[in-house]
Amino acid sequence: MTEAADHTPGAAIRESADRCPGVFSTHEAQDGALARIRLPGGRIRADQLAALAQASAAHADGFLELTARGNLQLRGITDVGAVADAVVGAGLAPSSSHDKVRNIEVSPLTGRIGGVVDAGPIAAALDDALRADPAATSISGRFLFGIDDGRGDILRRGADACAVTRSAEPVVADIVVGGIAVGSVHGVDGIVEALIAVAAGLNDVAPAAWRIRDLDGEDRSRLQRLVGDRLAPVVGSGDDDVPGPVEPIVGWFDQDDGSVLLGSVVELGRLPARLAEFIAAVESPVVFTPDREILICDLGEGVAEAVVRVLAPMGLIFDANSPWARLSCCVGAPGCGSAHAPVRDDLLAHVEAGLPVGDREHWVGCERRCGSPADAHLSVQATPDGDYARRRR
Repeated sequence: MTEAADHTPGAAIRESADRCPGVFSTHEAQDGALARIRLPGGRIRADQLAALAQASAAHADGFLELTARGNLQLRGITDVGAVADAVVGAGLAPSSSHDKVRNIEVSPLTGRIGGVVDAGPIAAALDDALRADPAATSISGRFLFGIDDGRGDILRRGADACAVTRSAEPVVADIVVGGIAVGSVHGVDGIVEALIAVAAGLNDVAPAAWRIRDLDGEDRSRLQRLVGDRLAPVVGSGDDDVPGPVEPIVGWFDQDDGSVLLGSVVELGRLPARLAEFIAAVESPVVFTPDREILICDLGEGVAEAVVRVLAPMGLIFDANSPWARLSCCVGAPGCGSAHAPVRDDLLAHVEAGLPVGDREHWVGCERRCGSPADAHLSVQATPDGDYARRRR
């Protein structure tokens, strides 16, 4: 079970307990227990990454699985308690009661390259507020918050509640609910309050809904009015917010402060624990993006050159033209009992054969389409007869 499974409106209703995996409530897959570690904004410290790598090597399948929300998963866990202890010890699960509500996507380059404002402090404030709010435990593990630093990269991903910053001094953001800008708000505290109000409003309008996409038109409009009536008028025009196709953040990038950011990917979106330990040894901040990229940040030129020289032969891909910069997949068979095909094996064979890769492809083993990108992509879906059907989504 991976993130961002495709849902049609009205199809996902909270008729049972939230089965989205976390650190303390894992999912039992065919290949063992699966734990998901939420990383608000995809951000992780080097020591935290090292701790996860060691936990995976000792108690799971030896990989860190990158997800479509910039989070990490450990699969094939043999000792759930030991993994939970490691995650808690690293400070990556600061609240057991609020573990699964910390779904926050943030512009990956924010604070380092471009953007209207550094969205990192807003994300941190939102995370703090969620964990401090007893009522936030009612938010489903599927509900997604987004904080866009003004470049439109997070807005286009369709978060349930998204703040799109418009100015830095003072900080002003439009609040987007289900794809519609409903009003604007000033200040970090105001932005945080407005985002949480969207989640609370969803519970008021339709307690059975997992996400805003589950609402019918009437309930969606009602929620948008409920939130918008408390806000100032929208600041942005909305005409130029959402960019076209976005290039992978893979390669060498100059940060605004003169440092270097290295963007990379790995085959199948699976980071080997040993490679993760080497990345952690660089002792620099790391960001995992919703496109399953790995950003190593704040490097000097000499260190960046050494990182590429050492880690590229180990499997860290710094080439934006690599097919793995545009490919992702679910686990497939035999790890998932619902899959019609060994998706990972088939995708590896596809790449090794040199077959063409579109702008972005996601390979899946069944109609649930787990892990699918939020933006436009080619879905390559296994069928019961073992073939694959291709469909633009």
